[in-house]
Amino acid sequence: MPLYLDNNATTALEPRVLEAMMPYLQSVYGNPSSVHRYGRLTRDAIEQARVQVARLAGAQPGQVIFTSGGTEANNLAINGPLAHRTPARLAVSKIEHASLMEAAKNLSHSGWQLDLIDVDASCRVIEEQLTSALHADTQLVSVMLANNETGVLQDIDKLAGLARDKGVLFHTDASQAAGKIALDFAASGVHLMTLSAHKMYGPQGAGALIADRSVELKPLISGGGQERGLRSGTENIAAIVGFGMAAELAMQGLQQRAEQLQALRDALVVALSQLDPVTLFAQDARRLPNTVQFAVDGFTGETLLMQLDRKGIAVSSGSACHSGQAEPSHVLLAMGINEMTARNAIRVSFGRENTAEDVKQMMDALNQIVNLKS
Repeated sequence: MPLYLDNNATTALEPRVLEAMMPYLQSVYGNPSSVHRYGRLTRDAIEQARVQVARLAGAQPGQVIFTSGGTEANNLAINGPLAHRTPARLAVSKIEHASLMEAAKNLSHSGWQLDLIDVDASCRVIEEQLTSALHADTQLVSVMLANNETGVLQDIDKLAGLARDKGVLFHTDASQAAGKIALDFAASGVHLMTLSAHKMYGPQGAGALIADRSVELKPLISGGGQERGLRSGTENIAAIVGFGMAAELAMQGLQQRAEQLQALRDALVVALSQLDPVTLFAQDARRLPNTVQFAVDGFTGETLLMQLDRKGIAVSSGSACHSGQAEPSHVLLAMGINEMTARNAIRVSFGRENTAEDVKQMMDALNQIVNLKS
């Protein structure tokens, strides 16, 4: 039976989300910028979705800027506040998603000095390293809330507080955390937060940047002035409506769902610990309830991924955005893992449809693969 265990890459579209989207793919098609009834209907739908996403994030609706996804939101978070400033310094953790890291590196080619913040062996940002990166001319810091590979959660409230004390803007990529743990933009002290719909059973092609009103943003895209002039282009109404519904559904039974996912995660960890030789990553850190990253000695991640795929089991060898590349995980290298072990890494990320039987199916397949080689 096919088994999907790659929910950190993307999730299945929730049927109720599709149901909410369908009218805006068929019969409700007005341009939200139009003043007639058709336009007002779609504008109202977008504003309702804005309220739903804001509730999920613990923010105000006016702080939600809809984008085409997490990648665009990350780029807006980096370039938006800094594009109009004189080049100075910015700091990001070494474990950021490529969409954030590449945006920061691009600024470094334009006169900005990029400081990379170290993490410890458990994928946790080293607070002293962040403090050292807060120079007098540092303008922005970005640290992701939940790492997409290891699942490790950062103490964002504390890290954001360190930046605020120095008058530095703080951004967090919460794409992997949303829908798995509770978010509170207002209480966290961050200035900017990235969300992505397809990580929580919403549609691909929809995301948001949550931005404090005090942050002056320069848009990446010029045009008709949609999203308060911060993201021009006729809105993808169906995707935004789906994002809103996914956000609303994610808040329902969040704690119970997290407990169910953690039970699966912990069962897999116990089973893997009995398989020799396996390396489990970041097991002593606070992590997402659904994520396990490990390596099997003697198998590269890509090799193991393909052998599991032949048995109908979908996992990941790292970030989906780097699928097919032979480079070792930059996250594991930042944790001090040697290159060979980093190349062997596999990520399992459970979703709400998974069961204890799926853990057994995964381990049966893995044992067959390992024993066949031995």
